[in-house]
Parts: sequence; structure tokens; C-alpha cells
Amino acid sequence: MAVTKQDVDYIAVLARLAFTDAEKEKLTDEMNSVLGYMEKLNSLDTTGIEPLSNMNDRTNVFRPDEIIPSISNSDALRNAPDKQDRFFKVPKVIEQK
Repeated sequence: MAVTKQDVDYIAVLARLAFTDAEKEKLTDEMNSVLGYMEKLNSLDTTGIEPLSNMNDRTNVFRPDEIIPSISNSDALRNAPDKQDRFFKVPKVIEQK
């Protein structure tokens, strides 16, 4: 199955994109190149090969969860330029209507 310029026009309409004629030609060639590569991959014999969900054998590369004490409120506010009670005080950025 080859991609035509009309296919590119249709996809552009669906994606709400506008292309010049030169860009449409380039996209047609690139999409046909991708489809050609997919056909090459489909021609490979993959019998007996298990599908992969991940390229690595590692199951978990993250650190283990450990409960640690969090920073105290006074330590968090120590370098704050402005504070009110136990909160950071920041300029108002939302307008009220």
C-alpha cells in the first residue's frame, strides 16, 4: 500500500495542518519510506521469538521506597523572602472578576 498525495491531503485535513505542495511531496516520500521499512520488517521470520515489553532484562531500576522524615515547616520557611504564619507569601497572580 502506497501513500498518495491525496492521502497526505486527507491526513492534513484530519490533523488541521496546512502544507505547501513541496511539503506534501516530501511527506508522501517519507511516509512511503516508512511503509517500505515496515514491509521489510514484516518479511522477517519471527516464529519462536517471544514478544518484548521491554528491551532490558531489568525489572526495577528505581531505588527502594524508604520512609524518611520530611523537612520541618520552620526549616522550609527559613530562606523565604516573605511568609505569613506557616505559609509562603507570594504576590497575587489571579485576577478576581
